[in-house]
Amino acid sequence: MLNLVDGKMQYLFDENGRRYLDAFGGIATVCCGHCHPDVVDAIVNQTKRLQHSTVLYLNHAIADFAEALASKLPGNLKVVFFTNSGTEANELAMMIARLYTGCHDMVSLRNAYHGNAAGTMGATAQRIWKFNIVQSGVHHAMNPDPYRGMFGSDGEKYAKDVHDLIEFGTSGNVAGFISEAIQGVGGIVELAPGYLPAVYKTIKNAGGLCIADEVQAGFARTGSHFWGFEGHGVVPDIVTMAKGIGNGIPLGAVVTTPEIGEVLTRRSYFNTFGGNPVCTAAGHAVLRVIEKEKLQDNAFKVGSYLKQRLVELKDKHDIIGDVRGKGLMLGVELVTDRKLKTPAKAEILHVMDQMKELGVLIGKGGFYGNVFRITPPLCFTKEDADFLVDAMDYTMSKM
Repeated sequence: MLNLVDGKMQYLFDENGRRYLDAFGGIATVCCGHCHPDVVDAIVNQTKRLQHSTVLYLNHAIADFAEALASKLPGNLKVVFFTNSGTEANELAMMIARLYTGCHDMVSLRNAYHGNAAGTMGATAQRIWKFNIVQSGVHHAMNPDPYRGMFGSDGEKYAKDVHDLIEFGTSGNVAGFISEAIQGVGGIVELAPGYLPAVYKTIKNAGGLCIADEVQAGFARTGSHFWGFEGHGVVPDIVTMAKGIGNGIPLGAVVTTPEIGEVLTRRSYFNTFGGNPVCTAAGHAVLRVIEKEKLQDNAFKVGSYLKQRLVELKDKHDIIGDVRGKGLMLGVELVTDRKLKTPAKAEILHVMDQMKELGVLIGKGGFYGNVFRITPPLCFTKEDADFLVDAMDYTMSKM
């Protein structure tokens, strides 16, 4: 077991001082880089002043960050509720949708991941199929997976399944639909083109709200856009976020419109630690660093370069079945048979372990656990990308 004791930007160090390239921690929580000095200073300075203002009083650190965060979102998405995590954010978003519409039924995707509480585990359909965790009122739609899905890249054909679920599985009305723009835990699956616009239209016609889970795809990670949903040309009613929002600090948020957010005045909702001054100071610093260091542009340039190198690696190694994703949110699916798409479950563990020995830390996911998740801090460089690909190439060549 690796014992990591220090971090600096895209690098981690073990107890013996050995350096590792972190190609996964960006999705785990670190957006700007491990121990980014600007974020650390914001945390330390706020801790010296006030750590917690209780739920009864205002604090400018909280209000300033809420205002800055809302300014990054389109339309009338201006009301911000802070939480401690993505799980809490998605739980709150689903509750808001149910309160606002007066309906209980929610639609999510079969390969989704939305959290570890009762409601979000029900919406996390990947766990339904694997672990039989069920929540009433949640309907799981066919996954619009261009690589393994039955309709390939035809998003509108997958979207018809949502229409059928509502027509035949509910009273004709739903509270809402929740999905990631790119599925993270599910294996960096890009939703088929045209899917989200068609589904959003169906959900609206059924009286529901559309929830964009930006916990992993948000905060400039895709490079082309600041939020993952923007790449699909849609505007959700509710946006949830966490992980990279605080660069390692426990923080999450739900952003919605004033009209929708008003429903929480009808319920006694509060969060003891969610959005405390220290965490929101960190979150505000993250936004400033992304802007100052042009990390969205870096995610696009370095991500495009890294993806091209991985595509070239696919041409060299038959074990690579698919390369996908955007920016610095990339997936490499390993298979033992390209035609049958047989998951390479054991092989991926071997490659991961050998890459670690070479000094590269990488994640995995997907329904079968056979997809490399490459989601480094957004300060990743082209030299880092070369090192990662060369390590993967060397390891696969030795298999």
